[in-house]
Amino acid sequence: MPSTRASRRAVLTSAAAVMTGALLLTACGSDDGSSSAAADSSASATRTITDAQGRKVTVPAEPQNVVALSEPTLDAALALGIEPVGATAGRGQTGVSTYLADKVSKAEVVATVAEADMEKLATLQPDLILLDETTGAKTELAKLQAIAPTVVTAKLNEDWKVAFTATADALNKKEQGEGILSDFDADVAATKEKLGANSGAVVSVIRWQDNAPSVVGKGKGHVGSTLSALGLDRPTDQQGESSGHSEPVSLEKLTTIDGDWLFFGTLADRTDGTKAYAEAQKVPNFSKLEAEKQGHVVVIQGSAWNSAGGPLAARIVLDDVTTALTG
Repeated sequence: MPSTRASRRAVLTSAAAVMTGALLLTACGSDDGSSSAAADSSASATRTITDAQGRKVTVPAEPQNVVALSEPTLDAALALGIEPVGATAGRGQTGVSTYLADKVSKAEVVATVAEADMEKLATLQPDLILLDETTGAKTELAKLQAIAPTVVTAKLNEDWKVAFTATADALNKKEQGEGILSDFDADVAATKEKLGANSGAVVSVIRWQDNAPSVVGKGKGHVGSTLSALGLDRPTDQQGESSGHSEPVSLEKLTTIDGDWLFFGTLADRTDGTKAYAEAQKVPNFSKLEAEKQGHVVVIQGSAWNSAGGPLAARIVLDDVTTALTG
């Protein structure tokens, strides 16, 4: 507002235009000054929240420049209609996870799962940084906090819905987040009712990489919890919490990934998964898997199933299962 203040001073110092100046000041106050003050007040309003590490963090009431340094916080922000200015690359990818690519137009990649580029991040001038313990940036909280208010939304292996709710709260969109989860749960219930002969089926989820499988989707993440909510079972070696994001399986133990259904993908998109499936079919004993013999291998949007995701990834998991098991 420097030019506006200068015009005000000129008016006030011009004795010949006192009445005109009064009118101008009134107009400026009603058309510009009050709205500007309201905007400044909104932009400067803050809230204090307690994050997953017990830290009290003062955050903007209406953040404008958000950076999401983990896969779940990026997924969550986009689900809530907020595109961050800075984001993390998808696991094993140079850009954001392929299942999110069509929802990202401006976000600059400033991190990987392993670390954040502090210099690049700082140039974005964020007013809020979101991450969780799925990313290596969790060890750099002091540096991140020096750039902008930083919220750790979830501990490692936290229930994805709890993590999403915490992210929604940090963005001051908790009510909207609750609505998203309510709609999702309703759709899970609807699919469960339609499973028919597949009710209680044993479902295996693997990622194919370097011509061998790895188990993914165990525990309370968006894959494991969705399958559990649908009443579906998992092979013995896919039960319980995971020792890491994925667990390699030797080809000598290939039978341990078998199930009534096998959801098969890579770190990339469905096209990449289809190529990997063709490779897997050449591996000795793969043809002996019951899921393969029954035509129950489902190639999936791997980046959604294999990420540490949020509601957008969970929705893809639910849609894939619904299509395969109720179609």
